[in-house]
Amino acid sequence: MIKKLFLILIATVLLFSCSSNKTKNTAENKKKVITVSIVPQITFVKKIAGDDFDINVLVPPGTTPEAGNLLPSQLKDIANSDVWFRIGHIGFEYSWKDKIEQANPKMKVVDLSEGLDLIAETEEHGGHVHESGIDPHIWLSPVLVKKMAKKIADELTLLNPEKGNEYNLKYLKFVKEIDQLNIDIKNQLKDYQGRKIIVFHPSLSYYARDYGLDQYPLESGGKEPTPQHMAEVVKISKAENIKVIYIQSEFDKEHARVFAEEINGQVIQVSPLAPDWEENLRQMTQIFIDNF
Repeated sequence: MIKKLFLILIATVLLFSCSSNKTKNTAENKKKVITVSIVPQITFVKKIAGDDFDINVLVPPGTTPEAGNLLPSQLKDIANSDVWFRIGHIGFEYSWKDKIEQANPKMKVVDLSEGLDLIAETEEHGGHVHESGIDPHIWLSPVLVKKMAKKIADELTLLNPEKGNEYNLKYLKFVKEIDQLNIDIKNQLKDYQGRKIIVFHPSLSYYARDYGLDQYPLESGGKEPTPQHMAEVVKISKAENIKVIYIQSEFDKEHARVFAEEINGQVIQVSPLAPDWEENLRQMTQIFIDNF
């Protein structure tokens, strides 16, 4: 009887020990959480930190900020986040700001647009054009992404200091990839300097600036084009023999259909929010070249 009780006691101790170690290991292995605003930022973080962090994205793939609000699951992830990498001037970052702060008032907020050479958006009223804010599409410029990557690397090192050297090496590798991408696109577009691109939503301002193209958007300040503006862009398209209007894949193509009919052209979708950032920029560049 005593021997039986002794064996039961040993089994209980071993079971408790294993359970305790499992709980301890689970706590130790739990990843820190980072929140980003858009899908391409996931690539930037992973290029530097691999899978060291869980990443919560505010606008999941295939959706737009206008499609809805923050989900309860997203708010839970925000509550567990150590840092939020903002793009800086996207509308939903402002409209969701209060809810995000309420979910996690202690979370560090890093604005990736700070210190960058930003472009002011323009808006047309009564034939007059004026500045209406900052163009937020900074991730479509390799030149600016290189600077953003440095901020990301620095913050990730603060979160995980013991891996700082590793993150720095991966950051430097990412910089080389960005530089090569920039060189490749410049070489591809060197014979197309000054060519015009018609877009529905003005998402290509920084890309156009980097590579010597002129972007003409139909939409202005998030509003549908006025008849006067539509007529002006149609005039430019016909004068330049432009037969394509580009629209983001998340947008309804019907928004651009009327314009395409006016120029006897076509609507082509592009994906500024695609997850594979580098490959997406290469594909967009080829699409533009194929349609010049």
